Amino acid sequence: MTYEGPFRLGDTTPDGMQHLLSRAVWDADTVRDDLRDHVVEAGVGACWVAGDEVYGQSPHLRAELQERQVGYVLAVASSHRVTTGAGADRADQVIFDLPERAWQRLTAGPGAKGHRCYDWALVKIDPKQPGRHWLLIRRTRRTSELAFYRCYAPGPVPLPVLVQVAGRRWTIEECFRTGKGLTGLDEHQVRRWRSWYRWTTLAMLAHAFLAAAAVSERAAQPAGPGLTSLTLGEIRHMLVHLINRTPRDVADVLCWSLWRRRHQARPDSRVALNEGYSTSFPKLSPGVSTLSW
Repeated sequence: MTYEGPFRLGDTTPDGMQHLLSRAVWDADTVRDDLRDHVVEAGVGACWVAGDEVYGQSPHLRAELQERQVGYVLAVASSHRVTTGAGADRADQVIFDLPERAWQRLTAGPGAKGHRCYDWALVKIDPKQPGRHWLLIRRTRRTSELAFYRCYAPGPVPLPVLVQVAGRRWTIEECFRTGKGLTGLDEHQVRRWRSWYRWTTLAMLAHAFLAAAAVSERAAQPAGPGLTSLTLGEIRHMLVHLINRTPRDVADVLCWSLWRRRHQARPDSRVALNEGYSTSFPKLSPGVSTLSW
């Protein structure tokens, strides 16, 4: 928690926030579980898991996901050992047996500078294990830099779907960025784990609320011509004025919000008041959702 945080919320001292995070009697685990249950009840399932090398190196996590028959695309190090039909070898040695025709150019989804296109190759591994196992290899076209992913699915899956899942890891980075900018996810200036855990839980809850409100409002009132879609940042902007009771009534707050959204929709506008706070993510094929770490 930053020292300025409570004052931005209208408090005259940081005592109330410090009490909430350290001494107040409430269960952060229950808040976390309620949020998770709400997501499940809303029908947001996860049939894929994507993660970085920390999770890709964990045999226990992979075994748990396989037992639940949940597909995964987990990054692994170049030194990670896999078993192919030719025997066990390092991941970065497998590529020498691949013909050039094994590589396909596919996009991993949109990025800040357009679509993120790479060359991809897929190698079957663990032939004696149940389910389907692959080593997914990504090659940067300009530098030939390589990245490796260990993949699993209960049944056959085409290469483009695995590439889409690998690209979905970008969404969790986007969530971290918006969480830091909108709900203070990284502003936990505390000394104890309990206070940090409570702060992080509340920040994630606030971020989930903004995301749900944005989706709900977009569905109920789609943006008309010359108006940008309602973003998480814009909802937060309005709530700050309403909660802090600034000398503006609701009509004024809504009027200024419409003005900002019209201004952002102008093709020649060079000012993005909510830059980076979009909730648009790369699209997966119908029925494909992911849980990213």
